[in-house]
Amino acid sequence: MPGYTAKQIDEMEGAFGGGLKKARAELGVSSFGMQVVDSPPNYNDYPEHDHEQDGQEEVYSVMRGSGAIEVEGQRLELTPDVMVRVGPGIKRKLFAGPEGLRVLALGGKPGAAYEIAEFSELSSAGA
Repeated sequence: MPGYTAKQIDEMEGAFGGGLKKARAELGVSSFGMQVVDSPPNYNDYPEHDHEQDGQEEVYSVMRGSGAIEVEGQRLELTPDVMVRVGPGIKRKLFAGPEGLRVLALGGKPGAAYEIAEFSELSSAGA
């Protein structure tokens, strides 16, 4: 693999109806999880979840748009100037604002080598 990879986000393979771009796999990253979450305006159906079973913590950074993240029942505003870290066993849910929301989500298990989640791999057609 070359020393660098560049790719347009909108050209990356998607999952979950295209709302999650497989950025980690598209760029060949294997040391941490990385996806781009695209939500249309006022989208509220992003699934609430935690990572208690896999021990992964996540950092969310807004690339464009705005919205909110609900963490254990507390809603925090998300804008391109805000980053949020959420620990493994903590419930989180994203909400898009009126212009939609594009978020870079980074994840990994503290103190452990990253294990690639099967859903984040490229399909055989996209490989």
